[in-house]
Amino acid sequence: MTQNTIEGILKPLMHDIPKNLPFSFIVEELQSASPAIGRLFGSFSIYIGQKIVLVLRQKTPADDDNGVWIATTAEHHESLRKELPSMRDIAIFGPGPTGWQILPEESDSFENDVNHACRLILKGDLRIGKIPKPKKKSSPISKKTSAKLKVKETKKPAKKITKAATKSR
Repeated sequence: MTQNTIEGILKPLMHDIPKNLPFSFIVEELQSASPAIGRLFGSFSIYIGQKIVLVLRQKTPADDDNGVWIATTAEHHESLRKELPSMRDIAIFGPGPTGWQILPEESDSFENDVNHACRLILKGDLRIGKIPKPKKKSSPISKKTSAKLKVKETKKPAKKITKAATKSR
């Protein structure tokens, strides 16, 4: 995915802040890095350059996975958790570590942890952020599907057009 592709999809946050953007204080925290916003899973994704760094999620009715999702990898969970004590796995992704962690909205240290995560992002901390994989081109239709889509041939032979038939048109 090229920079141009990402820029074509995303909107710079400072120019067009959506009215329904949750946790808008994050915009102020990341302002110097020229963040951009996209949509992901019905939430707002925050990009710095080509990297997705955060997802802001505030669904109603509220659930355990509302908060700020952090793009990271399992190898960084332990070290990040030391700095962001409320960070945990995202429940809707099921058991086991994933490439995403959450700072839950209901945590007492939510704003402090989110502000600290933003400072880490601004410092270029390599534990936060991922360059999304390019979307795969849609595969050609399989032979089986293609056969289903073909128009069934009729058993009647096509009528021959005679000279007489063309003259009457």
